Amino acid sequence: MTSTTTKPAPPHQWNLVASIPFIGWHFLLPLVVLFPFKWEYVAVVFVTYYLRMFGITAGYHRYFSHRAFKTSRVFQFILAFLAQMGVQKGVLWWAANHRHHHRYSDMENDIHSPARKGFWWSHMAWILVKDYEETNLSAIKDFAKYPELVWLNKYFLVPPLVGLAVVYAIGGLPWAFYAGVVSTVLVWHGTFSINSLTHIFGSRRYLTTDNSRNSFILALITCGEGWHNNHHFHQNTANQGWFWWEVDFTFYALKVLSWFGVVSDLRLPSEQTKLCYLKYTDAQRAQLEAEAKFNAWRTPPQRKPSVTPDELPAMGIGMAQVMIKR
Repeated sequence: MTSTTTKPAPPHQWNLVASIPFIGWHFLLPLVVLFPFKWEYVAVVFVTYYLRMFGITAGYHRYFSHRAFKTSRVFQFILAFLAQMGVQKGVLWWAANHRHHHRYSDMENDIHSPARKGFWWSHMAWILVKDYEETNLSAIKDFAKYPELVWLNKYFLVPPLVGLAVVYAIGGLPWAFYAGVVSTVLVWHGTFSINSLTHIFGSRRYLTTDNSRNSFILALITCGEGWHNNHHFHQNTANQGWFWWEVDFTFYALKVLSWFGVVSDLRLPSEQTKLCYLKYTDAQRAQLEAEAKFNAWRTPPQRKPSVTPDELPAMGIGMAQVMIKR
């Protein structure tokens, strides 16, 4: 008689090549006492933090993962280079994994769901194992056709090393420490908080098949990425703050760039999409209220139905139209 028992998944193997430098960077933080306080160091951290956060949010996320706007091939490369200064591996690796996350958000196959494997796994542990070391090029074919992006993805440490050299040339060792260590660690955890905290804390305006939340504080920290429930409800919009009070610095910057023709065709949600929550039934509102309660995130949502081709455009995946201006 054949057993139908499912074989347990093998344990994760830690990637020491990635783990040791990442953890070691945190242990460098106490060395800040070697540099007497100056306001210019605060300015260095602030500028390098938000410059790279813009690269990650506008580049890695809204452009390469979701194709929420169009741009030239040159600025496409600049966005990728700027994003990779945040030291979060290559542009194709990041976007491919993010598309996978949206396809299975908070489901069993989600690679960084706090509902499935806990806070620390979703926050940073998943990037330190060998399971997700390689780039899934089949998930990012639309951008893997550009050799310069493939090169950048392979040599993902080139941008941060170039950035560090520039900062060192301008301000010496103190600037290099504050930009290369302090700012980088803050960029890491600012970005990681979207994978973890916005699926745990915050409000829910829209019914989605995951635990995504909206957070004003995390929106400030991440240039607008904190409006995560908005984003998971309609994923390929260039703005994630949909109402005037929802601060979204990344979108403001993209809007300015569009005035000069650097980017174009910024995708925006329709008024019908934005206001559809007003038509929810009492039962749907009760469901939203229950899902937003503290510790509700610990209950994984029900399995998401298989994605149909009609749903793919809303996910920013498999879209037919060419997003690069010729």
